[in-house]
Amino acid sequence: MTQAPPSREPAVLAHADGRVSLAEGTAMPESPFVNTDLQPVPLSRRTWGTGSFSALWVSMSVSIPAWTLASGLIAAGMDWRQAMLAVVLGNLIVLVPMVLTGHAGAKYGIPFPVFARASFGLRGANLPALLRGAVACGWFGIQTWVGGQGVYVLLGRLAGERWLDAAEVGGNPWTLWLSFGLFWAAQVLLILWGMEGVRKLQVWSAPLMVAGGLALLVWMAAEAGGLGVMLAGNPEGMDWGPSFWALFFPSLMGVIGYWATLTLNISDFTRFASSQRAQMVGQTLGLPTTMTLFSLLAVMVTAGTAAVYGEPLWNPVDVVAQMGSGLGLLFAVFVVLLAAVSTNIAANLVGPAYDLANLKPRWISFRTGALITCVLSLLIFPWKLLENENVYIFTWLGTVGGLLGTVAGILLADYWLVRRTRLDLPGLYRRGGAYWYAGGWNWRALTAFAVGSLLAVGGSHSPEGSGPFPSEGLVPFLAPLADYGWVVGLVSALVLHWGLSMLFPAPVPGGDAEDSRRNEKETAAA
Repeated sequence: MTQAPPSREPAVLAHADGRVSLAEGTAMPESPFVNTDLQPVPLSRRTWGTGSFSALWVSMSVSIPAWTLASGLIAAGMDWRQAMLAVVLGNLIVLVPMVLTGHAGAKYGIPFPVFARASFGLRGANLPALLRGAVACGWFGIQTWVGGQGVYVLLGRLAGERWLDAAEVGGNPWTLWLSFGLFWAAQVLLILWGMEGVRKLQVWSAPLMVAGGLALLVWMAAEAGGLGVMLAGNPEGMDWGPSFWALFFPSLMGVIGYWATLTLNISDFTRFASSQRAQMVGQTLGLPTTMTLFSLLAVMVTAGTAAVYGEPLWNPVDVVAQMGSGLGLLFAVFVVLLAAVSTNIAANLVGPAYDLANLKPRWISFRTGALITCVLSLLIFPWKLLENENVYIFTWLGTVGGLLGTVAGILLADYWLVRRTRLDLPGLYRRGGAYWYAGGWNWRALTAFAVGSLLAVGGSHSPEGSGPFPSEGLVPFLAPLADYGWVVGLVSALVLHWGLSMLFPAPVPGGDAEDSRRNEKETAAA
């Protein structure tokens, strides 16, 4: 282990295993770009091993949106084999950027908003951070709505028909709105537990959720008359011809778009990794295997509902509601609620909490950012997104995937191709340092983001009457690219940012004395 020469900043230590940290017991000096939650994680607190990351992915993959993603493909017309092809391939593809962006968190102990400062600039990093935060607010709202439906079903079985048939307000029974509010409030209380509490929740909840999914499969197999009926497929469904492939590629982008947020902010978790091997092996074992098995459960159960009820029920709450009263129903609803809470907190509150803290570190802490996320999640009307599987998979996931793929391309190009994984840790927190660029903004990354986003989502289109986009596309000549939005955004932004950074290298910052004076003035003003 070697130590850098003394400076006004804490000593930066490079360890034999490749990780970098501040000297134990030290922290970055106070500034407008630092708060407790954005500080590099000390080596003594980097304790997440392979098991922790595997459990994290089990609990996030065994979730309601993951179920509705896989089952929604059945509802859209695929059989279970076609749906599984899209799910498996999509998760194998998205694992690659997940591990590559997670490298920075494990090496430097930094969260995503700080990592993004290297490519976008200290102020420019607010753009991808707020974009990712806005998407997470949408996901939090979706999960909370589904959890609220679970509470509604559970209380309906306990309170009777008066609860289920209550007067409607805004198109839904007022008791459903109350259930939604109760579930939302419960999560607000849970987030006050903090990051270590999130890890503990993941570890003990994951096995229960797997058991619940298996129990639902056994029940549906009994209702359908055996697994053979569920695996037979739909004889009237689409074959493997042109109509399937026309649906396959937008569906594949939807599967990738499902994890697009985590490809960016996975460093919020890997910053606690005990080694690079822990995050790489843990993610590789946890993500594709769990998503494959859980998605198989989802598509088989959904295929079973088509055989039993005459139409596929793609929302698990609707499936659970078909159960008779008794312990089975109680256990199923409990698993649905546990899945919603566990995934929501880990995947949809941790990231935006850091993102909002990065916007104004002195005013917004991790917990404050999480509470703001909870409030904003109500404003995206999640009940509307889940009304139609086409809107959910192709409009929501497809558009989100395209935009976030663009950011992922910039991060990967900057960290792996331009900087070769070498970052100036103090410079990520200091005005006038290596990542200050022009007033805190890197025009190279902004240009790559603008062009990549236009190419990825400019041609977004919706089937007539089934979404917010015109059927011919927002920009008609870009419509053919919209079905490949995530790939188009990632590749175009990666190539453009890399090219601009090579052709127009960022200037070396000025003298340390001048930088220090500027930083001190800004600190005093703030």
